[in-house]
Parts: sequence; C-alpha cells; structure tokens
Amino acid sequence: MGLLDSGAWHGKIYSGGWIDGSAGSHPVTEPATGERLGSIGHASAADVDDAVQRAVQAQRDWAAAPYSQRAAVLRKAGDLWLEHADEIKTWLSRETGAIPPLGDLQVGVSSEECYEAAALASQPYGQLLRTPQPRLSLARRVPAGVVGVIAPFNVPTILSIRSVAPALALGNAAVLKPDPRTSVSGGVLLAELFAAAGLPDGLLHVLPGGADIGEALIVNPDVRIIAFTGSTKAGRAVARLAGEHLKRVHLELGGNSALIVLDDVDVEQATSVGAFGSFIHQGQICMSASRHLVHSSVAKEYASALAERASHLPVGDPFRDQVALGPLIDERQRDNVHRIVTGTVEAGAALLTGGSYDGLFYRPTVLAEVPLTAPAYVEEIFGPVAPVVPFDSIDEAVELARGTEYGLSLGILTRDVYRGLEIAERIPTGLVHINDQTVNDEATIPFGGVGASGNGGRLGGAQANLEAFTETQWVTIRGDLPAYPF
Repeated sequence: MGLLDSGAWHGKIYSGGWIDGSAGSHPVTEPATGERLGSIGHASAADVDDAVQRAVQAQRDWAAAPYSQRAAVLRKAGDLWLEHADEIKTWLSRETGAIPPLGDLQVGVSSEECYEAAALASQPYGQLLRTPQPRLSLARRVPAGVVGVIAPFNVPTILSIRSVAPALALGNAAVLKPDPRTSVSGGVLLAELFAAAGLPDGLLHVLPGGADIGEALIVNPDVRIIAFTGSTKAGRAVARLAGEHLKRVHLELGGNSALIVLDDVDVEQATSVGAFGSFIHQGQICMSASRHLVHSSVAKEYASALAERASHLPVGDPFRDQVALGPLIDERQRDNVHRIVTGTVEAGAALLTGGSYDGLFYRPTVLAEVPLTAPAYVEEIFGPVAPVVPFDSIDEAVELARGTEYGLSLGILTRDVYRGLEIAERIPTGLVHINDQTVNDEATIPFGGVGASGNGGRLGGAQANLEAFTETQWVTIRGDLPAYPF
C-alpha cells in the first residue's frame, strides 16, 4: 500500500492526525497540465497555536526517551523514503515539475538526511569544562523544544526533511509549514512517512498556508527556533519578526551564483557543466548558475556552444515524456522570468536561444553580451536562463563574482585547480565547487550562504545540526554544600 493511498489527507491538515483546517481546503494542481490532483487543507493562526500546544506536551516525553528510540524512528523513516521511491517520484514530477532524475536525487538525499539524523541522536552532546572551584563543570546541548520549519516549493522534500529530521532526532517537536503549491511533496508525504515509521503522535505537525501561518509560528512563544528556506525578500521579513520576538532563526535564502570559466578549459565540456548548473529543474534552485563569467578568449565560443546545447534540450511534461526540463511552478514565476529576459534584451544583451514559452514551459535561454546593469545579471532569475559575461583578467573575474549582495554558491572551471582555489579564497560565498557547477548538496555538509543568501552554514552535518536545533546548558555538580559568608 502506498503512503498516500488511504486518501485521509485530502482537504486536511496534519495535527494529531488528519483534521480539517480552519482556512478551508485548496486544490493541488499539476503545473504541466493544470489537472487537479487532489486537495489540501489550509491552516489558520489558531490552528498553529493548537498544534504548538500539542507539540509542547508531546516533546517532553520524546526528549526524555532513550536516544535509541529516536534513532530507530529516523532509521525507519530513511528506509521508507527508499521503499516508496516510485510513489514519491511520481508526486515530485506531477506536483513540482521535477524530471525523474531529480526525483531520484530528492528521494536519495531525503533518505540520507534521515539516516544522518539517526546517527546524530547518539552523538556526544556536551563537554567537560575546567573550573577553579571544587565541582564538576560541564556544558551540554539540550533540545530547544518546538522547532518551526518554513519550506519552499522548489525542492520540497529535501528542504523540509533537512530541518525536520535532525530536529526530531535531537528530541524536539516540529511544526512544518510547506509551500501551498507543493504541500503534498513537502508536507503530506513527511506526515505519512513518519507516522509509518512509528513517530509518536503530536511531534510532527503539517500546516499548509500562506505568510500568515509563518508569522503565527514566529510569534508563538513556545516555538524557540525557526528554520526558513525561501527568497531573500521573505527571509528579511522573517528575520525582522524573529528578532522582535527574540527567536533564533536559520535562513537559507536566494542566490545569484557565478560560474567562472577560465581560458584553459575544454569549452565543449565546460558548456555541459554550465548547462546543467543553469537549467536543472528549470533553474528553480537557489544554487543555480545565474551568471556565467567566461574569459574573453573563449567567451564567444562558450556562449555559442552553450546556446547550441540548450537549443536541443527537450522541454515538456516530466511525468509523461522523457524531457530535460519540466514546467515552471506557476504563471507568476513564468512571467517574472520572462520579464527578466525581455528586460535584459532591451538593455542590449544578445538572445542566442530561448526567450519564449508555451504555457508554463519556458525554453532554456542563453544571453550573451549582457550589461552589468541588466535584470538577468543583477537579479535572482529562478528560471532556465544563462547570462554570459566576458572578463579579461582574474582580478576582473573576482570583482564580477563579488559584485552582488548574494553569497551562496560558486563554481570555477579550470585545469589549474590551485589557481581555482586561490580565486575562491577572494570571493565571499558559502559553497565553492572547483571544476563543477554550482548546484550541489549532501546530507553530511553544513549548507548555507552569506550576505543576502542567509546567515551561514546552519543546516546539515552533525556539528551544525547539533548547534542548530539545541540550546547550550551549563551544569555544575558539587559533592557537598558550599559554605558562603552569609
């Protein structure tokens, strides 16, 4: 039986089981066809407060349970991702527009997130501290309590599970707000999967809805940590509100990542790397290669070869056809991508291929001679667009790569890997990939960006997750009562 076969989730939110949401129900739509796939409940602020209170009660017993119990649930959850891979991939293709290989990636990484979280449950969680007094002094990490997770539409399983899994493993409860457009892939699947894995009731709540639900999570005094993934604009609003309410917040935000192509590369091979970095998942990934900075001696050749490669990439329904690119998530996203492309051409760029769409299917687009003030250069595109900009020297390439408020990912293509490393050291960024494109993620690494891309590598890897989802507590122990002069 499939995870979602019971249909109990239709039109519901998940909080102590599938229940009616106070904000009604909304359709789940397939972007490729417009077909209705079902419905999902939407929560209200009152639903958030009810869920948090349930989570507070359940979390106490969960935190007191042996770590082995938590680890067993997370291991089982990891197994279930793989056991139900075909069903999950179908939902990812139909609800999010992901091609099957990207579905494979999401299933694999989501499973690994659970396995890594299971191992996290048994990690050392403190240290002995030196003290001049006759006592034992130690610092230990204790569960924060209730963690609020706000996840986006684009890679919904990974971007939900990477916070939910370690939070649960470390003894917290989690309240998850998936994006309304991908609430099944980013929320319903997690609820059913953890229920099947034996997670006790009340520890995971799935509350789809709009910005008001995120706000309700942030202002609730019993939610101690917010893990947010989304746009920089929304992240700034989250950070302001979290600061006002003295909440710890982990922000993974937008990007305008550079792929630097030096003059010693195999141009044809480099365009394969560049095409993947810009066009995978229709460019709807925060790490996408948004600016191709190419040495002027090979820039024209690179742009022409990239355009030729892009022109042959099939675009269509990823569930029914074998394609390289699926649909954009909705009309609003498509229209914004097209605004950026047309505005860049009007600013003087050369459109080498693409720049057109049919419904939500946007052709992979290559722009050359892009002015540094054009929209495709200065904005996060979040669409299948590759702007190519030449440079003459390493210093110029560094200045171009640095010339953005974002600092998420960086790719450098060169035969001289040490030169690549020297260049990387001059560019502020959270992630660096020498001789690879910018879209990379693994469950074992601390993921995050700097500047407008977020507040650092707060999620992923044992140490980062331990710090992200626990609080530090100082403890001292004496053998006898001390004598004070009072």
